[in-house]
Amino acid sequence: MGIVIESVVWEPKPQLYFFLFFSCFFSIFLHPYFSSKNSTRSSPSFDLGTVSTFTKSSFLRFQRSFLLLYSLASVIEGLQSVFGEFENAYYGVSREQMVVSLCFGSAAGLLFGTFLGMISDIIGQKKVCMLFGILHIFVGIWKRLTMHPSAWIASICMALASSVFSFSFETWMVTEHEKLGHRHDLLSETLWLMAFFESASLIGSQVIANFLVGMNAESGIVFPSTAVAFLAITCIIYITREWKESSPAAGIGEYKMAFSAVILGDKRIWLLACAQACLHFSITIFWILWAPTIVADGREVNLGLIYPCLLGARMLGSTAVPWFLSGPSQVRTEDSLIAAFVIAGFALSIVAYDYQEIGVLLNLFCCFHSCVGLIVPSLARLRTMYVPNQLRGGMISLSLAPANAAVLFVLIQGGYCQNLENATIMAFAALGLFIAAGCMHMLKRSGKQPHQNWHDL
Repeated sequence: MGIVIESVVWEPKPQLYFFLFFSCFFSIFLHPYFSSKNSTRSSPSFDLGTVSTFTKSSFLRFQRSFLLLYSLASVIEGLQSVFGEFENAYYGVSREQMVVSLCFGSAAGLLFGTFLGMISDIIGQKKVCMLFGILHIFVGIWKRLTMHPSAWIASICMALASSVFSFSFETWMVTEHEKLGHRHDLLSETLWLMAFFESASLIGSQVIANFLVGMNAESGIVFPSTAVAFLAITCIIYITREWKESSPAAGIGEYKMAFSAVILGDKRIWLLACAQACLHFSITIFWILWAPTIVADGREVNLGLIYPCLLGARMLGSTAVPWFLSGPSQVRTEDSLIAAFVIAGFALSIVAYDYQEIGVLLNLFCCFHSCVGLIVPSLARLRTMYVPNQLRGGMISLSLAPANAAVLFVLIQGGYCQNLENATIMAFAALGLFIAAGCMHMLKRSGKQPHQNWHDL
């Protein structure tokens, strides 16, 4: 009599979801109590309650309006990325074709995305954010009409849309926050909430994609593309009706002079840009390799249940930002970034160095994403200190150029030519995080530079 061995599909334990949820809950709702105690001892001016009712309601209205739009844009981004992989597998796109499409996307981000930030600073963030919606509408309609992923076309458009998403919404929010006269310390609250709601929206996009596809992939395969187009149209309508943006501050000539003097001429901004590039490279490499790493050696894993765990860990990390800034023991932003980069680097180093069980891998991946949740809003806060708002978009997009070049190199050498092992590529990602920690250490030693307006230079 033969022995039948049943294969078991590995899934995270439900306790992990409860831990992440309640940790985020207590981190958010306990912080005001401890921060109010700390602010009473040190700096009463940081208490939001001391602000006039009109100013407070104006800020909350502005913050909620922006976070609503940013969450909508995050859902659109998530639907394209989460559903795109399933769509390629459904249509039988080969591994080589997927690698080539990713190469097209990285090349487009390098050649065109690098300059989108500078263009947005000149013509205004509102127009470029509308381009974000237009690109998603085009891809959604293209997939709906052709009934085929057309991977390389979608990859180019999504790379450009992701470039816009990485700088334009943040730049518009910071600029308008300052124009409306809201207190500078309140900006940090919006920045960490951006990271929190982005992660929550990405989880929501997975839920929406699963709901639209349903049990029958054959009939529901086109629904997510339709949903993306509809949400992108809604996003454009919201931007057109609700966003207020003044005319650009200066022409191309004046912008080039200011960009060369401030961005290219300041060592501190170079360090900040290098850290941003290393972070972007490491995150991109992680999302390319996390699934192949977990399912190595033919292991059967329910990846759809691991994905929300990673984003939940990122949400938890973002809730730690206000604790470092105004908690019982305040920590300098550079110090928290150094620690987060080092911890994230060690997490990826362990993955690159040795074969691990799935449970260990999941814990390391969650640790990495917790650090990312802390790093992203903290770097945005440092940009507010060092980079003038009128040059912010160009600085961010320029900092992503070396990251896109490195990703393109890794895709060609590792994915297409297969000259690099996955462990080596993951080690490169860990090395990038350690380099970013070194940049933060050098930035800390150089001292802080107050935020300036370029017209004062």
